[in-house]
Amino acid sequence: MNWVQIRIEATQPSREALEDALLETGALSITLEDAADQPILEPDLDQTPFWDDLILTALFDAHVDGEQVLAHLENTLPFPLPAAKVEILEDKDWIKAWEENYQPIQMTDKLWICPSWKTPPVANAINLMLDPGLAFGTGTHPTTSLCLKAIGNMDLTGKTFIDFGCGSGILAIAALLLGAKQGTAVDHDPQAVRSTECNSEKNSILANQLRIGLSTELALAPCDIMLANILASPLISLADQLASLTKPSGTLILSGLLADQQAAVIAAYPQVNFHTVQQEGDWICLIGTKFAP
Repeated sequence: MNWVQIRIEATQPSREALEDALLETGALSITLEDAADQPILEPDLDQTPFWDDLILTALFDAHVDGEQVLAHLENTLPFPLPAAKVEILEDKDWIKAWEENYQPIQMTDKLWICPSWKTPPVANAINLMLDPGLAFGTGTHPTTSLCLKAIGNMDLTGKTFIDFGCGSGILAIAALLLGAKQGTAVDHDPQAVRSTECNSEKNSILANQLRIGLSTELALAPCDIMLANILASPLISLADQLASLTKPSGTLILSGLLADQQAAVIAAYPQVNFHTVQQEGDWICLIGTKFAP
């Protein structure tokens, strides 16, 4: 079955009226995307921010006349209809198409991230088999990549760790595959917990190697390595907790922040010597050692 797709250029003030009008004409779904590469980071909890310039994509059944929809919009909107285009969207195996976008990624000389439906390209490497699912962390985002490279270049033998904000579990699983002794993975999102559990099973991680749970429910003990790939605001607000959960002389690997947020995050951790800053694009990873008493 094919679909009729209508793409409309819009601005934030016109967004709501366009959405309402499209739904009234029978749109089955409406997707919003950024039209001007405008990042939206760390909104307040009670806010749902949108980009200033957007593209609205409305999907209709194949029998709908897209040109008639546009004519209706022109006659009913309280402003001129923005630039719009009607397209025929051919039906296909969307799951297969989505899976084809993910390819194995080499993180270090010995560590590869491989989608669970792909055959590892280097059979004798350390291959982390990952199902991206709905949780953040596939290895493609710069912050995840920076963290993986950081732990990939460390000697983790016998170390304990906490993956705070575990997402897909990629950092926790990588740490164990690279030689860490034991770890804990926590997140505030139940979907992330389920994703981490699933990916842990795919990589034959034992229950006594990795404790997984919600950050509000799982008791935490100080560890040798603190991994926190979250945004700058929670890194700052959780600074005392993350530092206290890191043993003296232990390592903190913090990411999810932009270069211009570096100073504010470092200032929140007076008990840590951040000796290494790694950067990829606008994103950075801080690596530090907690001062011994």
